[in-house]
Amino acid sequence: MTLLRPESPHQARLVRMLRDDGPRSRVELGDHLGLSRSTLTAELDRLVARGLVEIAGPAASRGGRRSSLLRLAAGVRFASVVVAADRIRVAVTDGELNVLAEAGEPMNVRAGPEPVIGRAAELIGKLRADLGVTEVTGVGVALPGSVSGGVSVAPAVLPGWQRFPVQDAFATELGCPARVDNDANVFALGEQHAGIGRTFDDFLYLKLGTAIGCGLVLGGSLHHGSTGGAGDIAHLPLDDNGPVCACGEVGCLEAYCGDAGLVRAALAIARSGRSAALAARLAEAGTLTVPDIAAAAAAGDPAAPVLIRDAARHLGRVLVGLVSFVNPGIVVIGGAPDGLGHILLSEIRGVVYRRSAPLATGTMPVVLSDLADRAGLVGAARLISEHVFSAG
Repeated sequence: MTLLRPESPHQARLVRMLRDDGPRSRVELGDHLGLSRSTLTAELDRLVARGLVEIAGPAASRGGRRSSLLRLAAGVRFASVVVAADRIRVAVTDGELNVLAEAGEPMNVRAGPEPVIGRAAELIGKLRADLGVTEVTGVGVALPGSVSGGVSVAPAVLPGWQRFPVQDAFATELGCPARVDNDANVFALGEQHAGIGRTFDDFLYLKLGTAIGCGLVLGGSLHHGSTGGAGDIAHLPLDDNGPVCACGEVGCLEAYCGDAGLVRAALAIARSGRSAALAARLAEAGTLTVPDIAAAAAAGDPAAPVLIRDAARHLGRVLVGLVSFVNPGIVVIGGAPDGLGHILLSEIRGVVYRRSAPLATGTMPVVLSDLADRAGLVGAARLISEHVFSAG
């Protein structure tokens, strides 16, 4: 497909404003961006002619000649892919990153990238057919592991993906531009666009689940660091005598607080006889899962909440260092297990507020994400839109 991109920095600012704020009048666009009427008219006319922007009708009158209302063209459609440890989810969004349709299914992503990419493309194709979308403007992809230059790097959760050119593979499969990033970064972008982080220029997004990570938005932009490794907190060492982590080291944060770490602790409690509910479930199923822990806690089992609070204290201690170093305006926590979020949040808040300097935490909320899994789909669309909506 022919990629239509803004031709100038003015055009890039205009389409990004329409993406973030929705339809706006010519007057509002000119006032916000500080452009002269002649410059604004020329740039908007060019964007309309190239099919990136369309006229949506007359704007509300502000006296005098009525201004036109403009929006991103209906033909702008982005695809999103979120790869998790055991499933994939895809979506198609409009230019304002509203999710128009989505799908997902369990999948053995450890088997390698080719079947995952192929199946994701098939699911996107089905969504496009349902929506009547002939092509997508670009695809954004979230991976549970480090990414550098569109290539998957040393992913403990995705052992078969090492050094695989994920970005190029998606671009070839779907015939459109692609951008790939670590899932914590992508979820942070989703929060920045449509979640609690929207009103903050500086915030941390802590992603829980099978893989733990931290997305940093600083000065209104996602911070990657010099080689793309910023926020890779999963394997921070907490105890040289701690449990073995999937990365091969011991005592990593993820070994305590990732899903596998929670299950390991639950199995120990069940086998020791400290939790009748977990012991019964283990005897029935032969293993335990994070939802089993949540069910035990909801049923009043006293040991399950203790397990969660222990993990939350580890997370809280890591956040104390991050908060003191970065001084964010808010900390957003996503991926908390259903039914356990408020137990985690209460303990994390207690540690962070007790052990951090008052100057760093005096006005800083620590909250659960209200976007849940939708943050990844919106964030992936935001990721590729940043590329497409930059000046060509």
